[in-house]
Order: sequence, then C-alpha cells, then structure tokens
Amino acid sequence: MKKVLVTGAYGMLGEDLCPVLEDNGYNVFETDVDILDITKPANIDKIFSIEKPDIVIHCAAYTNVDKAEEDFNTARLINAEGTENIAKACKKYDATMVYISTDYVFNGQGKKPYKPLDKTAPLNNYGLTKWEGEEAVRNNLEKYYICRTSWLYGHYGKNFVETMISLANKPELKVVDDQVGCPTWTVDLSDAIIKIIKNKPYGTYHTCGGGSTSWYGFAEEIFNQAGLNVNLKPCTTEEFPRPAKRPAYSIMDNDGLLRDWKEALKDYMAQRIEV
Repeated sequence: MKKVLVTGAYGMLGEDLCPVLEDNGYNVFETDVDILDITKPANIDKIFSIEKPDIVIHCAAYTNVDKAEEDFNTARLINAEGTENIAKACKKYDATMVYISTDYVFNGQGKKPYKPLDKTAPLNNYGLTKWEGEEAVRNNLEKYYICRTSWLYGHYGKNFVETMISLANKPELKVVDDQVGCPTWTVDLSDAIIKIIKNKPYGTYHTCGGGSTSWYGFAEEIFNQAGLNVNLKPCTTEEFPRPAKRPAYSIMDNDGLLRDWKEALKDYMAQRIEV
C-alpha cells in the first residue's frame, strides 16, 4: 500500500481528497500547519524521515488573492519558498510530488482554452507566487505532477456556490459576466488527481471542470439547480474593482480529465441538501 502525505489536509480540497485517496487504497498521512510547517525545512525533513511517503500531494497554499497584493512576502514565502522546500524533501526521500496550481498563472488574454504548455504570464501576486511554485517543482524534480485547477468549490470551505446561496434574498444581485472560466468541484478534482497519479506520465495537467461559463452564468446555474428565484443581473469587472487583477479568460483544456461542470454542480447540490 502506497503512503500519501497530504499538506493542507484540513483545507477545502484536502478535506475531500483524503477520504477519496483512502477509498482508492492509499495509506494517507494528513498534515496541516500545526504538524508540518512548509516554511521550515527542518520540520519538513523530520516528518518525511519518519513517514517516508511514496507520494506527496501539496495542497497547502496562501490563497487570499486580494490580500496577496499587499502581503506579497507572505504569499511568496508559502507558495514559492514553501513549495520549493517540499520539492527538495521529495527529491531527498524519492517521493513523487503533486502540486496543486491555478489558472491564475495565465494572463487571461487567450482566445481558446489554455493547454498545459501554453505560455504563462500571471497578472497578480497570487498567480505569480503559484507560478514560482510550479518552477520550483520543475527545477528540483523529475517525478512530479502539476495540477492546475480553477474556480474551486467544496463542502468544507468558503466558496462561490455558498456565497451566492447566502445572497439569494437580496433585492438585486449583480455578478460579473466578463470573466470566464471553469468551475471545479473538489471531489471531481480529487478523482482526477488519482487518475493522474495512477495512469499518466509525469508533467503538467489542467484539472478543472469541463466546459466553461462566466461568474454570472455560474450563479445563474446555481440558482436554477437550487430552485431559487433571484433578481440576478450581469455586470462588468469595472463595476466591482478588486485589489488584484483577475484574468478575463480563464478557460483551460482539461483533456477530458473531469466531467462537465454542470453535472458536477448537480451532485454537489444534492449532497449539500443531505448535510
């Protein structure tokens, strides 16, 4: 039985990923910052020397996109330097590394779905630090998978689906319609990660939901599936300025790794009603 060490195991992705890994026959060692601080190489080395993982899935990250604009040093410490620390430990202990990255490594000026080898050019500090994390993985390892995802939602964290549902009673709800991308359910992403580590050659993959929509289109589908009648209006990015620039075009080609995002949302909504 292969041992998988998961960083950021108590985050939104990690909470769904760990049970899915166990269901697929992996021995899972869950870590979060209280067990493994990715910014401290000595701490990492101690844990790796004891656990000796075969695979490390690196979910831990600084994910506050807007705050990264004012706190670049912390974002870089976690996303770039922390990832490099994990990559070096993987090399030392001969573990395969899976790094969870983002569509924000692209500048959003594309006209067709981004493929894994397309040119990257991050628009904001978060995207830049995640790209630096990718480079740290590539520069230190041969046995690695980089999994870029986007517009992530799941039962165990703050996300767009729950935010929209919480705002459904507003007299009017405006949602941005000029940013397009691929909504991704954490469970589908977890399944895709397992497919990749079992069957795919090392390299970079796009692990986002199939198809695409705008944030407005995403909200519209959420309310349709929830049976909610909401006064939803499209608006532009300029009407809701944020500290960090967002890519206007964030559609990635997932090469059939994940199903259509609407199907995934349907399952998420069904499970949400049960919990």
